[in-house]
Amino acid sequence: MSSTSNIVIDDRGALLVVTLDRAEKRNALAREMLERLREIFAGVRGRSDLRAVILTGAGREAFCAGTDIAELEGLEGVGALATSRRGQEVCDAIELCNVPVIAAVNGAAAGGGCELALACHLRVAARGASFSLPETRLGVLPAYGGTQRLARAVGAGRALAAMLAGDALSAEEALRLGVVNRVAEPDRLMAEAESLARAVSEHAPLAVRACLEAVTRGARLPLAEGLALEAELFARLFSTEDVREGTRAFLEKRAPDFKGK
Repeated sequence: MSSTSNIVIDDRGALLVVTLDRAEKRNALAREMLERLREIFAGVRGRSDLRAVILTGAGREAFCAGTDIAELEGLEGVGALATSRRGQEVCDAIELCNVPVIAAVNGAAAGGGCELALACHLRVAARGASFSLPETRLGVLPAYGGTQRLARAVGAGRALAAMLAGDALSAEEALRLGVVNRVAEPDRLMAEAESLARAVSEHAPLAVRACLEAVTRGARLPLAEGLALEAELFARLFSTEDVREGTRAFLEKRAPDFKGK
């Protein structure tokens, strides 16, 4: 286990657990934390051994309270643009990661913290957790992708209520709306997230990565191009050993032994 820039990394081989470790500041994102997250997720892309990543926060009060407000004071146009782009790059690195990223939301996911959670592929929330985008109270707007990702996830009306009126989503509402995949008791949150990671890990890793690419890249394309991408990825998998193993195992009525090749 290693810790730098208020981020703890627990590398278990097939599973990587990344913890925002700044509980005294409700895990608020300092600039160096964002830069470290970008490095971590860039490194994930090059690891064929990884099957899942869990992103969580230290303590039970907050997953992440968003950007460290002290770093926003005194910003002007150029600096603000750089800040937004930095946060967007981190969220893009998570969303476009070729390994499933599971957010274990242990408390409030506010502002940039909500945007981090939305960039993850799957989300498990502790009962009592919440998702909010309160930036208009500061005179700004969500700028790490929240205006786009939340609207795509829950619809423009519900997203605007969160941004304009401060209506946070509870864990239960987020589950009902499909933003969250599972809700767990706080003391069972990591166990539930790890259970989800194991479920993902049981499937063919190259097929899992292809699904991620089809969905995340396809969401940014017109339908016809998304369908062409899907067909291309489907065809590409037929040059792998895993597809042969998967089909043979099915016909032989046994559990497959995928190698990720």
